[in-house]
Amino acid sequence: MIYLKLFLTAFFWGGTFVAGKLIAPVMDPYSAAFLRFLIASVFLIGLTLKIEGQLIKPTVRQIWGVGFLGVTGIFSYNLFFFSGLHYIQANQASLIIATNPIFISLAAALFFKEKLYFHKIAGLFLSVTGALIVISNGHLSDILKLGAGRGQVLIFGCVVSWVAYSIVGKKVMKDLSPITSVCYSSIAGTFFLFFPAVFNGMFEYVPAYQSLEWINLFYLGFFGTVLGFFWYYEGIRAIGPLRAGMFINFVPVSAIILSFFILNEPLTPALMVGGVFVVTGVILTNSIPSRA
Repeated sequence: MIYLKLFLTAFFWGGTFVAGKLIAPVMDPYSAAFLRFLIASVFLIGLTLKIEGQLIKPTVRQIWGVGFLGVTGIFSYNLFFFSGLHYIQANQASLIIATNPIFISLAAALFFKEKLYFHKIAGLFLSVTGALIVISNGHLSDILKLGAGRGQVLIFGCVVSWVAYSIVGKKVMKDLSPITSVCYSSIAGTFFLFFPAVFNGMFEYVPAYQSLEWINLFYLGFFGTVLGFFWYYEGIRAIGPLRAGMFINFVPVSAIILSFFILNEPLTPALMVGGVFVVTGVILTNSIPSRA
């Protein structure tokens, strides 16, 4: 069941690209990010109360922990992401973000002493290669043509943010449940996102948003955040950050599939070939029980 949840998490996160693209022309990125996590926080508070029966009073150490998760996985990730896209194209940004599992695995090996057995390394290579095939549309040689400018550095900040979010999240969940961790980190991230959203005129434009924008914001907040983050945390706790992080490679695949059906974007041979690589890599990585 945990693998199905992680797969659906990647599917929902792939859908966030479609939802984001639909609202991008009428909503600034900071306001969109704030409203997404505001909606998410409301649902997460209700979900936490239902599951846990209460909102526990966190200790000072726990406040620092969830605050760090809010800063890294929510605030800084979005800040680096939207800032980087001012300088480079989305496909270049996706290519850099696709390296997430590599750095998660290295960080897990460094901090949690998780061993990188051969089957894990092979699966990691296959899944990342598949993601790159999808993102580059089958032209892997184009990767060598990418420069290393300001935009690339900013987008790499997304990778650093997500690695920190994944690794520290495992430690935070030693004291807090996954739903409580996600709830408090979402509230913290919403707080930090509020200021750039207001600075960019959020209150001036909110009254003009139509029903389609609010539907997409609900998708981003509930499916892309509440279910996505909660299930991702469950995956980290159940099978570790390396294996859970591997499923991130499904995100670009699911994004292109959903774009095909919703945005009428073409379903290319590179997508199908890359998808096979990604699925094979994930299966291979999880085929032998980890002794880490």
